[in-house]
Amino acid sequence: MATATLDYELQRLVRTGIPGYDPFAQAGDCVFDEEKAASAVAFIERYCSHVTDWHRGHGGQPMLLEPWQRAIVANLWGWLRPDGMRRYRECLIFIPRKNGKTLLAAALVVLVMYMDGERGAQCYSSASERDQARLCFHVVSGMIGHNADLAAHATVQRSDINVGHPIRGAHYRALSAEAGSKHGYNAHLVVNDELHTQRTRALTDALATSQLSKPQPLLIHLTTSDYEREGSICNTKHDYASSVRDNGGDPNKPGHDPAFLPVIYEADRADDWTDPEVWRKANPNLGVSISEEALARECQRAQEEPEFENEFKRLHLNLRTEQAFRWMPMAAWDACDTPVDAKALLGQPCWGGLDLATVSDMAAFVLCFKVGEQFHLLPWFWCPEETAGVRQRKERQPYLTWAKAGLLELTPGNRIVYSHIRHRINELGKQYKIQAIAYDSWNASTISQQLHDEDGFECVEFRQGFNSMNEPMKHVMRLVLGGELCHGGNPVLRWNANNLAAKKDASDNIRPDKEHSWEKIDGMVAAIMSVGMAMQAPVKRRSVYETRGLVVG
Repeated sequence: MATATLDYELQRLVRTGIPGYDPFAQAGDCVFDEEKAASAVAFIERYCSHVTDWHRGHGGQPMLLEPWQRAIVANLWGWLRPDGMRRYRECLIFIPRKNGKTLLAAALVVLVMYMDGERGAQCYSSASERDQARLCFHVVSGMIGHNADLAAHATVQRSDINVGHPIRGAHYRALSAEAGSKHGYNAHLVVNDELHTQRTRALTDALATSQLSKPQPLLIHLTTSDYEREGSICNTKHDYASSVRDNGGDPNKPGHDPAFLPVIYEADRADDWTDPEVWRKANPNLGVSISEEALARECQRAQEEPEFENEFKRLHLNLRTEQAFRWMPMAAWDACDTPVDAKALLGQPCWGGLDLATVSDMAAFVLCFKVGEQFHLLPWFWCPEETAGVRQRKERQPYLTWAKAGLLELTPGNRIVYSHIRHRINELGKQYKIQAIAYDSWNASTISQQLHDEDGFECVEFRQGFNSMNEPMKHVMRLVLGGELCHGGNPVLRWNANNLAAKKDASDNIRPDKEHSWEKIDGMVAAIMSVGMAMQAPVKRRSVYETRGLVVG
């Protein structure tokens, strides 16, 4: 009876245990060997153990797989090709932190070393940094050390583990990201840990190509979500795995890959990220290795500290965010969309911020007006006409629609024509009383000198470091949270606000973090500088006698 129950449970988990994926849909002529799957599960639960959490009584205890872990092991080991070789050659286990990724990775390494039967199998765990790579190594060595049967067949050294015959047996080592030294390997198993921390794809590519001559290699990626950044191997693998999951068995659609197992645990962007049910969807080990109480505290912190929101979404819900650490709470920003009446501001004093980036990129100029206790923003944006369509496809933002709506000015050619920007600023100078223009000296030294020397504007260099940007950025945040910043809902400026990440120093001073901001932030940098200039100007109070005459008592 117990065996029948196990068989039925395995069948159910194999078919439905991987979120959104049916392994039978793309199976082709591959078959599922239930006995082989059950043997792999049984081996881990009998021989592998917990090597940490001694304070909770888990250390040294058998590793009893959770249903989601059984589904992964059963699919990886149970599916066979017609020649008896393993069906799956690559797997992405995309799962939030603290769900036991490293423990599962170590168990898979032990399983391959002792049960795969590959002569002279070279097995590796890899990560971007040596300390991270060795985490898996320490767990593997601990599992072997805790079990007399495993230890009897292994030689554990500081950096290497050998199982069985020194030459014909299995060999295991942890590797870090010096990719240039990885091209001499002939890997049978690679467990690629924390893919989101790898700055380039060099390590992953080097190890993947080292498996080309093996009859049934296995490349397993385990990672939490990355944020949007150019060249992210994590995002590339996640996109591909998602297409495999969603393929449905159609060989004519993208993602038809019977050899790739996509294991993706994530929330949807439309989900309420504060809802415990959403946490459960993304975290299969919630209540096991993750305390719901602890996760609730992290969620509360993310709601109270806007800069922590992205970190919570990315690390605990596996949501790919626009940047590593979101600075602007967009719900509060959107609440400041009170229309700004440009005509009502004609002739009023204001302060400008100019951010030019590079000649092939976006440029922005923002005017800031002090209206009572409020700060009103009027932004202008420029982009080269020939690159707008390319940027629209690459960045998935409606550049051409913005241009038709008059929200973005396209300058001729493939480079921004600075004379157009200068001309526009001079036109604005005739309509509004521009008191001063703050500029980032990067790429703006020539136009700022022309605006000053030839056009008569007061131009002030505004450095982008902590000392200059800290107080203006914090003041912008105070204005937004207090509902005292009016931006009129300009969609280009909103996009920039959503992209902006902030960097902190040891004293909690902040500045824009262009390296970790996703896509363009020029409008927000210009806005922050303009607010910074306006902050320094004295508030002009209206005299009571402007609205009534002298009252004699």
